[in-house]
Amino acid sequence: MDLRRAGMLCVLCLVLSVQAFTQEALKEVVLKQLGLSEVPKIHKRDLENLVIPDHVKNKYMSMLKRQRVKRRALPSLAGILRGIPGHTEVHYSDTTTRQKLMFDMEGRIPKNSEVTMAELKLFKKPLDRANLPAKQSHRPVSNARVSVYWVQRQHDGTNRTSLIDSRLVPIRESGWRSFDVTQAVHYWLRNRRREPMFLEVWIEGERVGSYASEMARAVRFTSQDPKDKALGKPELVLYTLNLDDYGSPGDCREEAVTGKSTCCRQKHYISFRELPWAQHWILEPAGFQAYRCSGSCLQPPRSPRRPGSGQRSCAVAGSSALPIIYLAKRGNHTEIEAAEFPNMVVERCSCGTDGAALV
Repeated sequence: MDLRRAGMLCVLCLVLSVQAFTQEALKEVVLKQLGLSEVPKIHKRDLENLVIPDHVKNKYMSMLKRQRVKRRALPSLAGILRGIPGHTEVHYSDTTTRQKLMFDMEGRIPKNSEVTMAELKLFKKPLDRANLPAKQSHRPVSNARVSVYWVQRQHDGTNRTSLIDSRLVPIRESGWRSFDVTQAVHYWLRNRRREPMFLEVWIEGERVGSYASEMARAVRFTSQDPKDKALGKPELVLYTLNLDDYGSPGDCREEAVTGKSTCCRQKHYISFRELPWAQHWILEPAGFQAYRCSGSCLQPPRSPRRPGSGQRSCAVAGSSALPIIYLAKRGNHTEIEAAEFPNMVVERCSCGTDGAALV
């Protein structure tokens, strides 16, 4: 994509963010970013046995963490710490160990507070060498790939998973391992569900091959089962911020009325799972908080020296990118790719004249 086209795209994203994304406008932005004229036709066979390759997963997580570092509010680390009990199910396959976790969220998050960070803490048991495969003439395998997925239960009884965090864990070391699951808690809150929050922990080989998979099967985390006498049950740790004391200036309050309030940033969540054109095409994330600018701006007195001056309006003054994982059609086959879409998330709003933001 040339610089001129990229610049036009950035302007388009900003304009769309001011007025809030519509389905068609969002689709147009995505298509332009990928250089496509229409949404690829994804068939059911394209989704069968779908596995996100490690290099795509790692690229996506790297982009996601970079954005989180930019947005994370440091004072949130002084918030409320809460461990939440639950229960565990463990399933094994030839290449993957999957551990299912359930957390009862009812009443755990204080009212008028914001979850600024959430961590899933898992205790890795000491290595039982009896579980290790016989030594073979392979290059050493030191780590296992551990990924955390948020599980959304669909109305038809099926489950939809969204990748939340992924990292390498040393096979021969024991102790606590922490995973950033802030995005999963935000997903759960936006759905406003009364049911518990479900997570899945996938333990896979560090690289492709049966030997790496067998080595990964030796990794064991403690469960939530009361019968498991091992120390260190899985915990969901929430860091919250009291909005009465730390209300973020610049963000709209819930009671603010669009068009009558002072210019502010208003929450505007977009769910890819609810968009017919995106639900099978965009794999990660399940959705995102795009935000939008709303409210009014104080108008200066009219001046005869500035007869052509326009109205001051609430507009985007800063935005950030959104990483996604999507399916790409390459002839007769389908590939999984990751990309970073610029200017998809509104970070700051301010008043400006004729589109020029004023601080």
